[in-house]
Amino acid sequence: MAEDQRELADSVARVLRREGMAVDVAYDGTSALERTTVTDYDVIVLDRDLPGTHGDDVCRTLVAGDATARILMLTASGTIAERVEGLGLGADDYLPKPFAYAELVARIRAVSRRAGPTTPPILIHRDLRLDPALRIATRAGERLALTPKEFAVLEHLLAGHGRVVSAEELLERVWDEAADPFTTTVKATVNRLRAKLGDPPLIETVPRAGYRI
Repeated sequence: MAEDQRELADSVARVLRREGMAVDVAYDGTSALERTTVTDYDVIVLDRDLPGTHGDDVCRTLVAGDATARILMLTASGTIAERVEGLGLGADDYLPKPFAYAELVARIRAVSRRAGPTTPPILIHRDLRLDPALRIATRAGERLALTPKEFAVLEHLLAGHGRVVSAEELLERVWDEAADPFTTTVKATVNRLRAKLGDPPLIETVPRAGYRI
């Protein structure tokens, strides 16, 4: 997220992390662009009126480059003309301030589905069912009591449709840039998730490669 109002940026980041999202925060446009050179983001929440490099220029640079991230633009002005201009810069969605956090979360999830292969709104594998919008996961009809990180790991594995997902990818997508790359937190989270999913086991460990469902 790129937002110069620190209190707002940090508040949004807390909400998104509670939703199981990995969030990095930049408080100016220059820092935002620097981060995109080292991290392949799914969605960038971008304030238009940023110090340093203006949000419009950040958007133009990202669209002109090879970045695959979707851009959700924020602005204090919600006029039709402003929205049309923002979308004309290449933004995928546009949300005026003030906004409801629930709507922001929903819009981020909507544009993130466009960032990669199309995924259905409800993820299902055998008797396992996961609804990302409602944050509900069930197995054999029984609701699972998952932490935000466990839910996010399960969602990412299910969205892989059998693809092997490395621990490094999970660390990048579910945690954030502050996560220690040498930590065992991914393994510990997967083990807790396995225990909550019960039998028969659904998560397979692929030696020296990662995990898959």
